[in-house]
Formats: sequence, structure tokens, C-alpha cells
Amino acid sequence: MSTNIVFLAIAMMLGDGLFQVVYMIIVTSHSFIKQKSKKEESSSVMTDCADPSSNVQIVNYDDQRRREYFEKDQIPNKFAVLGYVALAAACIGAVPALFPQLKWYHILVAYLIAPVLAFCNAYGCGLTDWSLASNYGKIAILVFSSWVGLDHGGVLAGLVSCGVMMNIVSTASDLMQDFKTGYLTLSSPLSMFCSQFIGTAIGCLTSPLVFWFFYKAYNVGDPDGSYPAPYALMYRGIALLGVEGFSSLPKNCLTLVIVFFIAAILLNFLTLILKQNETKYKIYRFVPSPMCMAIPFYLGAYFAIDMCLGSLILFIWELNNKKKAKELGPAVASGLICGDSLWGIPAAILSLAGVQAPICMKFLSASTNKKVDGFLGS
Repeated sequence: MSTNIVFLAIAMMLGDGLFQVVYMIIVTSHSFIKQKSKKEESSSVMTDCADPSSNVQIVNYDDQRRREYFEKDQIPNKFAVLGYVALAAACIGAVPALFPQLKWYHILVAYLIAPVLAFCNAYGCGLTDWSLASNYGKIAILVFSSWVGLDHGGVLAGLVSCGVMMNIVSTASDLMQDFKTGYLTLSSPLSMFCSQFIGTAIGCLTSPLVFWFFYKAYNVGDPDGSYPAPYALMYRGIALLGVEGFSSLPKNCLTLVIVFFIAAILLNFLTLILKQNETKYKIYRFVPSPMCMAIPFYLGAYFAIDMCLGSLILFIWELNNKKKAKELGPAVASGLICGDSLWGIPAAILSLAGVQAPICMKFLSASTNKKVDGFLGS
């Protein structure tokens, strides 16, 4: 059942992301054909925003200023394309030399499909503030481990291709989040890109050193040790699943994946149709996002509960004071996210100190709960 859940989540994410890719290409092409220049519209918006008495006009003015500042220091498209080609060429030369199980054409295919998956991840990260690069890495494991085959080192090939894919997809979402921050803070996108480049280069040096430190200092991978590395077993299991083919998947898994993939696309179509026929009630806002729906499948229900409570608080706040909710909502959200993340530090310290919670709460199935009650009764 758990395997089915992971594949269903991946199917919904891909369906939503691919729809947005195709929709973006269509809208952009249509925009370029219909309007080649918007300078007159830009100047008229600046003129209309002169009256400070309207909140809508002030927002438009702020957005216009941010857009102008963000677009004046753009990264040249040629530089981006050449940089990606150079990185792909370096990876094509280096990875097969380190891992002979992967050939140069495997890495080439990975770099050809990575931009689409990177867009899907960046889109999902923008909606949920949660990078799901690991999910797309699992897709790479299944594809390349099956392609290489068990007799030619398909397990190792799948794991290595997962690392390549995850680095590309994860870096893309991180960079888009940096651009979003730069847009809000009136920072140069070029400086944000340079900072990301420097940080990634430093990470290429420090990450292997940190891993080597843990690998030498601790018994990494020991189920009874301090660092059991459960995800290593899970990823290896996915690679073994990939080399065995679709026949090893759970019953009806492939059928459910196709159904959920199509359902994600249909939900996006429904949202698009309702937006085109928008009424004063804005019904399209109540159509769930497939990307957000997929996350609880993978992470668990607690994340969906947090999002639901946060949306409810914001909804009530907007009913009482829409202006303050719009101004202070991002600050409150940032505080909640930071608080939730920082709690991991004291939680880890308490865990290392051996502190046990005074109360333990678990939710069990009816059959399991019956067994527990029977055991306690005996």
C-alpha cells in the first residue's frame, strides 16, 4: 500500500507540472504573436498608479516597480543555455568515468528530460514551499535501472542517475525561490544567481567532506546505530524494483497511476475553465490543486492538516481585515514555518539526551488495536 501511495503522489505531481509546462508554452507563444511590445501599457499603468488613495493602485505600482527593477538586470538567455550545455558536457565526461554502469547517452537523456522535471519541481515548490526533488529522483531510478538492467549494474546505475537528477531538479527550485526573494526585496536577479552559483560550488567541496566525516566517525547504515540511514535501503529497494520491471509493482498500481495522472490534468482544466468564466464568487478558488493534494500522499496527513489550519486562519483574518491580512500574512506564515523548522533542533537534542515524552499517542487500525488490547489484557 505504501508503494502505491508514493507512485500516486508522483503521478499527480507530474500531471500537474506537465500541464503547467504545456500551458505556459501555449500562453507565452500566443502572447508573443499577439503583442510584440508592451511599453505603452507599462507607461499607462505607471500613470494610473499615481493616486495613493486606492489600495489596488498602490499594489499595482509596487508590482510595477518590482517588475521593472527585476527585469533590468536579466541573465542573458545565451549564457543560461551555454552554461547548461557546459555542465551537461562535464557530467557526460565525468560520471561514466566514475561509474562505468552508466554510459554517456544515459547522462545525455537525463539532461534532456531534466528541464521539464525541474519546472515541475519549481512550480510545486512555489505553491507549497516544499521541494520534492526526491520524487523525481525516484523516477530516474526506475527509468535508468530498468534501462541498464540487472546484469549490467542497473541498481547502481539507477542510484547514480537519481543523484544526477535530484541535483538538477533541486537546484532549479532553490534558484527559483531565490529569484522570488529577489523580486520581493528588489534585489538583482544576477546577484542572486551568482550567490547560488557560489553556494553550489562550495557545497560541491563541503558535502563530500561532511559525508566522509560521518562515514568514518559513525557506523552509517547500521540499523541499530545512531545513523541507520533508512532512506538508503528504500532507494536501493526502488532500484531493485526498477530492474525487475513493471511486473514487480503492486497489483493495479500502474492503473491507479494512469488514473491519478489524468485526474490531475482534468483538475487543471476545470480550474482554467472556471477562471475563464469567472463570477463574483470565484468558484475556481475551491478547486483543489493537484500538486498540493499529492504532498500528503508522500509526507503524511500532518502536512495537509497544517496547510488547512493555516488557510482557515488566513480566510477568517481576511474576513475581518483584508488589508492587514494581505500585508502581514507572509510575515505570519514565515514565522510559523521558521518555528516549525527550528523545533527540529531542540527535538534532536532531547532525542540524543534520551528524553522520552510523558504521553505517547498512536493511531492504529482496528485489527492492530484489537491485538494490542489483547496483549495488554494478558
